Order: sequence, then C-alpha cells, then structure tokens
Amino acid sequence: MCRIAGILNKAANTEQLAKDVQAMCDSMKHGGPDDEGFYCDEENGICFGHRRLALIDLSTKGHQPMHYNDDNLVITFNGEIYNYLELKDELKQLNFNFSTKTDTEVILAAYSAWGKESFNKLKGMFALALHDRNKALVYLVRDKAGIKPLYYATSSGNLTFASEVKAFSCTSEKYTENTDWKVFLLAFGHIPEPFTTLANVKMLPKASLLEYNIRTSACKISAFKQKIQLKTITSKKEAESLISKSLSEAVKRHLIADARIGIFLSGGVDSSLLTLIADKNVNASVNTLSINFDDEQFSEKKFQDLISSKIKGEHAEYTVSEGAFNSLLPRALEAMDQPTTDGINSWFVNYYAKQKNLKAVLSGVGADELFGGYPSFKRMRRVNLLAALPGFLLKAGKYFNKPALKRIYYLSYKNAAGKYLFLRGFFTPPEISKILNLSLTEINTTLNKLEAQIPKHLGVEEQASWLEINLYMQNQLLKDTDSMSMQHGVEVRVPFLDDDVVAAVNAVHNDLKYKGEKTKKLLIDAFYGTLPETIWNRKKMGFTFPFQKWLVKNDFFIERFNHSSNDFVDKLTTDFKSGKVHWSKMMAVYQVLNN
Repeated sequence: MCRIAGILNKAANTEQLAKDVQAMCDSMKHGGPDDEGFYCDEENGICFGHRRLALIDLSTKGHQPMHYNDDNLVITFNGEIYNYLELKDELKQLNFNFSTKTDTEVILAAYSAWGKESFNKLKGMFALALHDRNKALVYLVRDKAGIKPLYYATSSGNLTFASEVKAFSCTSEKYTENTDWKVFLLAFGHIPEPFTTLANVKMLPKASLLEYNIRTSACKISAFKQKIQLKTITSKKEAESLISKSLSEAVKRHLIADARIGIFLSGGVDSSLLTLIADKNVNASVNTLSINFDDEQFSEKKFQDLISSKIKGEHAEYTVSEGAFNSLLPRALEAMDQPTTDGINSWFVNYYAKQKNLKAVLSGVGADELFGGYPSFKRMRRVNLLAALPGFLLKAGKYFNKPALKRIYYLSYKNAAGKYLFLRGFFTPPEISKILNLSLTEINTTLNKLEAQIPKHLGVEEQASWLEINLYMQNQLLKDTDSMSMQHGVEVRVPFLDDDVVAAVNAVHNDLKYKGEKTKKLLIDAFYGTLPETIWNRKKMGFTFPFQKWLVKNDFFIERFNHSSNDFVDKLTTDFKSGKVHWSKMMAVYQVLNN
C-alpha cells in the first residue's frame, strides 16, 4: 500500500517535472512513510514518483518505482495483489525468475508475459502506472472493485496522475475549481466519481486502464473484459458451501503480510465473522481493534467482548470521549482529500490503529452491498413503481414537509442517480438552490451529469445492490476508508470484495441470496456454526459516533454557521440545534461554507 504520482509532458523542463512530482509525493507522505523513489525519462518527459508503505518484502528490494527487463519496464504501484503467489508459480513455469518477494515484481513479469491482458489476471486492490519503453506506452490501471483510487488529468497532450486530488494542486500547473462539487456534496453527501473538486481532474473508472501513447500523446480508456455472471447455483447447501469456502480463503489471502496486521472488530456480523474466520484458519494469532463510547446508545462493547473472548489473538479497545473528539476533529476535517460527510469515523478508528502499531487492518466493507444488508433491498420494488409516475407528479415532492417525501423529486430524473438520491439523498434540489443561491435549473443540470444507468438484466434486489455498490460504497465508503486510513499510514483490506467472493455471490440465484426475514441470511447461514446467535440475531447498528450530540456543542464546528448571511442556512442551524436536522446534513453544509 502506497501513494503514487506522475507527470508525462514532453515539452516540460525535466528539472521542473521532477520538482512537481517530488511536491506531489511530499503532500502524500502520510500514505507512504517508509520510503520514497523517483524515475525520470528525460527524453520522453516522464516522471514517476512513489511513497512506500512496506507490507510485503520489507527489504530495500521492494523499493519503487521498480525496474524490470533491462529497465524497459518501470512501475509505480499502490495496493496488494492477493493472487501474486499463484501468478508467480505460473510465471516460473514460463521460465521467469524473480529477485524479490514482492507482488510488484510479479505484476512486471506478468505484463512481460501477457501484455496488457495481464492486468485482468490480477486479483486484489491496486492502482498503478507502468511505462513500457519498447512500445512507447504508459498504462494507468485500477482494480476491478475500485478499492484503490487513481486520479488523472489530461491537457494539451499531457497526462498527470496521483493517488490523491490534493496532490495536483502542489504542481506548477494551475488547476481550477470544479464549481459543481458543492451541488454534488449537498445532494449525495460525497462527490461521485468521476468528478472531483478540480475541473480537469477525474477518477479513473474501476476495472479499466488508460493507455497513453508517448509518440502521439493520445490516450484512450478501456474496460477490462468481464463476463456477465450466470446464476448457476440454486441449491441452498451448495450456495452456503461456496460462500463459506470463498470468504475463508479470501480472509487467509488478505492476512498475508510481513508487517503487523489486525481486524477492525465493531461487534457486528461482518467484522465478527472476519475475526472468527481468521482465528480459525490462520496459524498466527489475530490482532483485533475496537472503538467504543461512554454513551451506551452507541456502545457495542458487549458484542466485541463476546467475539474477542473466543479468539487467541490480542484485543485492543479504545473509548472515544467527547473531549478527545473535540480536540481531534479539526485534524480529521483537515485530513479529507475530498469533501465528504462520512470520513470522520474512519479517521478516528485508523488513528487508534496507528497507536496500536498496526500497518494493515481488515474491514467488513462490502458485505451489506453484496448480501442485502440495507433497507434499499426491501424498498427497491416500491422505488421502481414510484419512478414510473410522470415527471411533473414526482417534482411535486418539493411541496412535502417530510424529507423522505421531498426526495420523491429526484425520481423525476428517470435514471440511477435519481433512484439513489431518493433512497439516500441529503438535500433536495430546491433546498440546494437556497443554500447555494443557484437556480433550480442549474442544480438539476449538474446532478444529471451523472449518467449512470442500472443494467436492464438485473432483478429487483440486484438493482438495489448495484446502486449500493456503484454509488454508495464506491463513492463514499471505499473512498473515505482509503483517504482516512492512509492519513495514518494504515492499509485497510476488504475481503468481502475479493474477486473470488464477488464471483461466488454473483453465481448464486437471487431467491437464495436475498430471501428471508433476516438481512444477509445467506451469509449468516453459510457460517451458522461459526457465528454466535447473539451476533446475528441482534439489531443492526451502523458504525457511527454520537455526532448529533457532540457536534451541536462543538464550538469549532458550530461557529461556522453563526454568521452565514443565508436565511435558509440559519433555519437549518436552528433546527440542527433542536435536533430536527441530522448531523450529516450539517456536515455537508459546513464543508460547503468552509471551501
């Protein structure tokens, strides 16, 4: 896990290129505190930079950018390849030799053997840039699940890339603000891909590669070839066996490291399951980490204690007090790479992981999205019925008082974003118009720039899964997890998004995957003998802090609203103080007012 950056500009002074890439890497030092490296090709105007967080092969042999094949291949790579040992054995059969124990060298050898088709063979989380000197090509590549970020900008035949958006502003190139970002944030609670706060900086789509031709300065983006998964499994027993096997194997792969690794144990189904699987299937003891609060309403300590008592490993727990929260909140807000309403809790849990000297942790992100853990899976049929109503009727939602009814307005968009915003949206277009002093037409035009459409072949629950994976998990959970964990030099791994686990889930017929009174029933039944009933037969709690109570009394936070000069914001502030407006909405407004 690392941070990467680079610039391709044949007209630029090489010394300036090196300075710019150095500045980009310096701004991301938190994500790669163990080492730095640079590669410059003066003839072609190419400079790669790398900040290293060493987890596999901690020796200097893991230094990047890494050169291969008589320096004809150069790579700067961020992430982990979980099938690198299998690929390594396959490549050895093809007479490839290896001088390191890194997965980075395996990527280079695989490319040398199979060309760009090799990228589709990689199973893991990754973002990389690879220079093929012989073919005069540079590739930017991002993993299939979009776990690792990779931002890029093209201008006048030049290409710039980095792991964080903030890095672009450290260069001598001038980047202008994307004025749409505030609209996106107030609607979604995050900035959806591919958009960012900078006008010309975009996120590379997941499961894709950008191919840059050095001779012509032309670039094209293409997606990995992925087949539609057929629902071949209709037997409950077979489905449970497949899920159990694939997730158990994934956890074992995700625990491979030469540095200290652990698991976030919240006490919910997903983290408890990862902990128990790891304890059962891995020889070494498993470190676990839990966060708690004095407020019983938010505490899951009794569930955490139940699981930690069943494992051999060392368990650490931290209690976040209101005082600690208030003192650290400014640092957490400053740490955000992109504005978001859901990154503060990730910052805190990784802050404590760092104190525990963990360099990598496993997280349960992805389980709810794959197995039907959200209310949207039950509501999707009703959403589709409402969305079929005429647009003028749906826009009448703005006249309702209840937020859930107001959001009916979004269904008038007649697209995936509209359905998502009806389910999970923050402010409605008329409300955003009042906050930003923009016309309703401007708001609607901006939000309709997100052209995502749900594939027509999907069943009702699969449509909900698609929305949760591609709009919520992709844009909020994964992005915030990566940004906030790397602020502390901690890598977060997500076994539920392992390629083989996703393939297994997709192979199961919908009637087995989503039916039943309990959410995530297939997952629970697959590990019935492993997971205690106390864990799976309990009320679901999302991992969140006592934000509503703490933020309303936090002077640093609330002061920004006291002199807003906006009547609608003043009303929101009054309603927030009286408990009528959710803290997440005010977090969105706070960031709009402070940027």
